Parts: sequence; C-alpha cells; structure tokens
Amino acid sequence: MKKRTWLRSFMTVVLLVSCLLANTIPAWAATVRIPTATGAITYGTNTVHIDASNSKDGYIMMKYTGKAPRIKVRIKQTVEYTYDLNTTGKFETFPLTEGSGNYTISVFENVKDKMYSTAFTKQINVVMQDANSTFLYPNQFCNYNSSTKVVKTGDELVKGLTDTLKKVEVIYKYAVDNITYDYHKAKTVQSGYLPNVDDTLNTKKGICFDYSALMTSMLRTQNIPTKLVIGYAGSTYHAWISVYTEEQGWIDNAIHFDGSTWKFMDPTFASSGKGDPKITEYINNPTNYIAKFSY
Repeated sequence: MKKRTWLRSFMTVVLLVSCLLANTIPAWAATVRIPTATGAITYGTNTVHIDASNSKDGYIMMKYTGKAPRIKVRIKQTVEYTYDLNTTGKFETFPLTEGSGNYTISVFENVKDKMYSTAFTKQINVVMQDANSTFLYPNQFCNYNSSTKVVKTGDELVKGLTDTLKKVEVIYKYAVDNITYDYHKAKTVQSGYLPNVDDTLNTKKGICFDYSALMTSMLRTQNIPTKLVIGYAGSTYHAWISVYTEEQGWIDNAIHFDGSTWKFMDPTFASSGKGDPKITEYINNPTNYIAKFSY
C-alpha cells in the first residue's frame, strides 16, 4: 500500500513538472490565491490600517493595533456588511462583494459593554478587473491557504476532471455524503462563529455554515467563483452556496443537480434529508430562500 501511495505521489509530481515545463497547468490542479497587503494604497490612523492595494481583485485587508478589546468593521456600497476584526495586529481579508463602485469603510472600537465609537471612516472608489474575482479568494468565512487540508482534498476529488459542473457535482456529493449535520452545535453556536474548514473535514460534521465554507473553499481553489450565501430558508437563518460557470453565469441561491440540470445546491438540507422527496422538493423551490449576504 505504501509503495502504491509513493508511486502515485511520484507520478503526480512528474506530471506537474512536465506541465510547468510546457507552460501549462492541469485543469484539476488547485490554485490558491493568497490576499496580500502590499502597502501601495493605504488609509487609516495610528491604530487602524486599511490596505486597498488589491481592491481591483475584490478585497481589502485590515488590521488593528490599538488597545480596544473588540473591533467592528462595516463595509457598504448598497448593502451593509458588518464584521469582527481581530485585535492581534495581523491583517485580515474583507471581500468587496458588490463589484465596482463606491464603498464606505468604517471601523468601530468597543468602549464599554456593547457601546462602540467610530475610530475611522473612509469612502473608496473601487474599479474591479473582474467582478467575480472577489469569490476566488479566501476570507474570514472560508479561510484557507496552500497548506490547508481541504485544498488537497478538493484537488484529489476532482483530479482528472476538466468540466466545471462535473467538479461541482463531485464536491457537492462529497459534502452531502460525508459530512453529518451537528445538531448540538447548531443549538449552542455563539454569535460571531467562523467556520474552520479543516475541522469540518476532520470531524466529518458541522452546521450549514460549515458545509458551505467547506464547499466554497474547495471550489474557489479550483478556479470556480463561488459565493457563500447567508440568508433565510423559510424562517430559519441559513447558509448555502452559488457557483459561476462560463456557460450559465451565476447559478444563484442554492443549487441541486438532478442528473441533467442544476437547480438548488443546499448541501446541508440535502445531507440531512438523505434523499427525502420532501426535502428535495423544498430545496428545488427558489421561493423558500431569501439571500441577505454573499461572502
């Protein structure tokens, strides 16, 4: 078994080297885009640091070096997005989810209990090279890098595949068949929770947020623009995904593959439903879903 594993790894390396020498990369190879703060375009104060050097790619980076215990960030074009910013003094990535336009970026410091004061506000004009590039980078909600296990797993799942929808189908099926819904976590999860995609992969369980972050991470590293969508399924606060293909554009809300067409993809309900016709009917009905935010 070890010899076969070694041989398979060796052949993969040989293939990758051959592709690089030919100036090509196999269609199944993962592409991990790492956000960077280059310092070319910056705003802020002594404690608030905003790097907009790569806003053209659909994100900004921020860090806080002050003494406030909690920091809130709001980013608004037409929809207001609110985030927590860490207080470690390290940069975090924030997506510009509404494409090109004017964004107002505001940073708030916690002063007492639930009271915050404005630390900095700035309006920036963003001109993106590709509006979909936002959904190809990691951020707080789908946090990964080149050493994250979920990237390698996604690569293995789609190895040899070149068709976008086939990749989506394989990754979707993996999430539905291998991740179990964690009802205890759903009841006890705290506000501000952020998924850890490798934890989900290792424990094989999670809530809707975890399912969606796992799939989003795998698909983005396969060069498939993917939105992690937060909204309502009926009256329940919920998370699902949308994907982009050259042939169909954005397949919005959730998607389900019935063997010939893509409709809704709600990996959480599909997994917990295990083929229940009522669940399938529910996730195939777009009126059951109301999207609020895309990350």
